[in-house]
Amino acid sequence: MNILDALGQAQMDKVTAERPVPRFEPGDTLRVHVKVQEGNRERIQVYEGQCIARKNAGEIEVVRKGVVRRAKLYYLRDLRGKASRIAEDVEAQRELIAEQAEQKTPRREKLKKEKPREDRNIRAAKGGKK
Repeated sequence: MNILDALGQAQMDKVTAERPVPRFEPGDTLRVHVKVQEGNRERIQVYEGQCIARKNAGEIEVVRKGVVRRAKLYYLRDLRGKASRIAEDVEAQRELIAEQAEQKTPRREKLKKEKPREDRNIRAAKGGKK
């Protein structure tokens, strides 16, 4: 292994340690969590769909594995309904479920924000004083 390979491998290890990405391929059904900024506030938008090509953006969660013969599935953009179906890879799906059970990745849950309780939270009648 030469010096460039060693440096490249060290950089790859550093990146994968910061943000672990599950193993997925084109044809898989994914759920991607993307950070969206609207004005001065920020939220997380979840998109679900089939992977037609790889692009490194967002947090990825694999929902279902598919069987395809190509690396890029751009032809699926023109298809609608039943024509755009991809066969499910049953063996890979079983492996995925077993792998997720080992990692025990918790599902994203919405946290309830607690409002501060006030002593005077009773609404006044119309025209009444507060």
